Amino acid sequence: MIDPLYVASGFGVGLLVGMTGVGGGSLMTPLLILLFGVHPSTAVGTDLLYAAATKTGGSLVHGWARSIHWPAVIRLASGSIPASVLTLLVLWQLELNGEAARSLINLVLCLALVLTATSLIFRKAIMEQYRRRMEAIDVWMTGRATVMVGVALGVLVSISSVGAGAVGVTALLLLYPRLPMATIVGSDIAHAVPLTLVAGIGHWALGSVDWALMGVLLIGSLPGIVIGSYFAVRVPETVLRLLLASVLILVAGKLAANELHLSAASIAAFVGSAAH
Repeated sequence: MIDPLYVASGFGVGLLVGMTGVGGGSLMTPLLILLFGVHPSTAVGTDLLYAAATKTGGSLVHGWARSIHWPAVIRLASGSIPASVLTLLVLWQLELNGEAARSLINLVLCLALVLTATSLIFRKAIMEQYRRRMEAIDVWMTGRATVMVGVALGVLVSISSVGAGAVGVTALLLLYPRLPMATIVGSDIAHAVPLTLVAGIGHWALGSVDWALMGVLLIGSLPGIVIGSYFAVRVPETVLRLLLASVLILVAGKLAANELHLSAASIAAFVGSAAH
């Protein structure tokens, strides 16, 4: 049975991704955890492969339009792919379905959501503050910094499935200030494809992917992305960014509150058992 609520959620996320360019993970993963009660590891694993599928289409369009800066993509991937593999090995050691992994995923997800919201709200201010300084940095330093950004994104995305969207775009804007915005977005999407695919396959190997759920989400999200992209130029960008950032901060707060509540309950249970 195809659950219409999952299809509607996929459509809503696709619509927002198409309109804002923000990675679907920052919307889909918390939605699956909070609204549908999906285990965090399953939500992350499913969302990673869902993102790989949707972003492949986006990168093909950008490749066709020649709006991908391949040197930046290669540098990002040379940092993110090894970091992703190492992160997945750590998650495997933690046992993905255990409480330690649940807490780690939820806390990193909160951090990634706050980072995404911050980059959405303050991107323009950050650019104005650092753009001139970044333009003065030589090519070798830019290359090294791009690889380090890739490492950070590899860890963030592998644990939380969030970070390859707004955070990646903001980092690329700072590192490559002379590139046009379309090329920045295209490069970010092109880099997200191998990263989400490697991380998603890793989660699948660890048994945390729900293929049926992913299929239902794609049924809703693919038309949502097309319609969102069509309306992107017709809706004020600032309003959209502020609205989305507000939603992400609220979701991060809700996840953090749930995690703190769980931690408090675990400590109370431990103290109670120790007393007996």
